[in-house]
Amino acid sequence: MIVHAGLIALRMGGAWRGVLIEGPSGAGKTDLALRCLADGFRMVADDRTLIWLSGGRVFGRAPDALAGRVEVRGLDVVEEPAAPFAEVALVARCEPAERIPEPQFEERLGMALPLLRVAPLEASAPQKLRRALHHLGRRPQQAYQTGSAARFLPSWGRKVPLRESE
Repeated sequence: MIVHAGLIALRMGGAWRGVLIEGPSGAGKTDLALRCLADGFRMVADDRTLIWLSGGRVFGRAPDALAGRVEVRGLDVVEEPAAPFAEVALVARCEPAERIPEPQFEERLGMALPLLRVAPLEASAPQKLRRALHHLGRRPQQAYQTGSAARFLPSWGRKVPLRESE
């Protein structure tokens, strides 16, 4: 499935941990990704990301025609060394964020992924993504599974129920 989102990744524990950056056109997705690249992240996909499910985990990569390319507004489409793929460990939605929100999840391919709302043009946004990935650690399936948040994600690796009774 192709989604309108960018994917960047950070090397952690021997694997690429990805952040799927979503938002409407012009929201600042690529701007945020470029600043993350300067902060040690690696580009996987810009603007369009092909996602798939494997072994109960969501992975993403750039569609072949877009691999290794980034559209930089006001400049051009430029070449950018890219990781071939990464597991999606976090969904970052480009929109204003609450100060201390309740844990949230976003469903992709029937899997619940941790969601972080981030103002993409804030200077601290790349560090927020880095800290979120470190907070999730190498086992995002256990993220936020304390207290009231546990009801949102009964166990990682299962389909997200459509109704409370499922």
